[in-house]
Amino acid sequence: MLKTIRPTVGRVGTFNIYVHAGRRSPAYVQAGRRTLVTATNPKSSPSIPKVPSTLTQSDAASTVNIQTSGVNSKVHGDWVLFHPVYTPEELNAVEVLHREANGFSDKLAASLVKLSRWGYDLVTGYKHKEIPPGKEMSLTELRKEGYVLDDKQWLSRILFLESIAGVPGMVAGTLRHLQSLRLMRRDNGWIHTCLEEAENERMHLMTFMTLRNPSPFFRAMILGAQGVFYNMFFLCYLISPRACHRFVGYLEEEAVITYTRCIKEIEIGRIPEWSDLPAPQIAIDYWRLEPDAKLLDVIYAVRSDETTHRFVNHSLANLDVKNDVNPFALREPDMHVKGKKIAFEREEAESYLNETRQLLQAEAKTEKKVQKH
Repeated sequence: MLKTIRPTVGRVGTFNIYVHAGRRSPAYVQAGRRTLVTATNPKSSPSIPKVPSTLTQSDAASTVNIQTSGVNSKVHGDWVLFHPVYTPEELNAVEVLHREANGFSDKLAASLVKLSRWGYDLVTGYKHKEIPPGKEMSLTELRKEGYVLDDKQWLSRILFLESIAGVPGMVAGTLRHLQSLRLMRRDNGWIHTCLEEAENERMHLMTFMTLRNPSPFFRAMILGAQGVFYNMFFLCYLISPRACHRFVGYLEEEAVITYTRCIKEIEIGRIPEWSDLPAPQIAIDYWRLEPDAKLLDVIYAVRSDETTHRFVNHSLANLDVKNDVNPFALREPDMHVKGKKIAFEREEAESYLNETRQLLQAEAKTEKKVQKH
């Protein structure tokens, strides 16, 4: 019988940002140092010029103005949780995969995702009709007949998806946090991964929000869907965390399919509005993209994120959710693994965790030798 996976070391890289495997970026340390001066006594405090408050600037948490040799410039700080930054090879390593449902809970999770997909397609007007072979139609005709979506329809679909996708990780992280407090014991690294997923999905939403300001009706739909989904997922996670992680794994499979189709549509010219659209600055900062990156580069990165969530949640669903350590608390495989493999089975997760421990022990020994010399 396989032994329960037990923790021996804690989380590394508390302030992880734009890094792999928990290593802190030197740029982060410099950009993260700020001083806040507060005047409490008008008589004794120096006069402060009336300028727009930094607290009211939407990018105040991601950029810091500095003066360098008389030239104003901006340093982009790292104010988010750990998330991968992908190489070009990793971005192209993603495959559309599906895990066959085994057992009642898995089949129920897969069925609920199919039902959710049907409702999602209905709300966003997505039909995915196959173009009849040999039938030549202009882009305008393809859109009019419902064979392809225009840029506004794609954006509505993505915004709705990301506003809901950020819910499961936050629910799971909240419940596991409360359980850890209630039982007065460690959570074995699950909380961090759940919260990282939730924030990563929220950053997707913040990125695409720069392209459109949704209407009050669209916001009302999201409000209703979020309220229903949050409470349902909350109750389900109390009953069966494993089934919930499996549900998210299947949900992320659909997200990978959606973004893969979107990438294909852009590359073959069916969304010309996005072909040369520059990447939003928030995306360039978050994924460390090139300054001249395009929206297509952003969507490649988002698809890789969804692939990560697919792999992680299916893997977590294969573990003993009450006792096992989260094998991804310290590091994650690269996209050449996550993009081509649907999940780790429990034995593979244990092997990966042991490999991580050996790497950390070897690194600790190397650091001690360096310090001695």
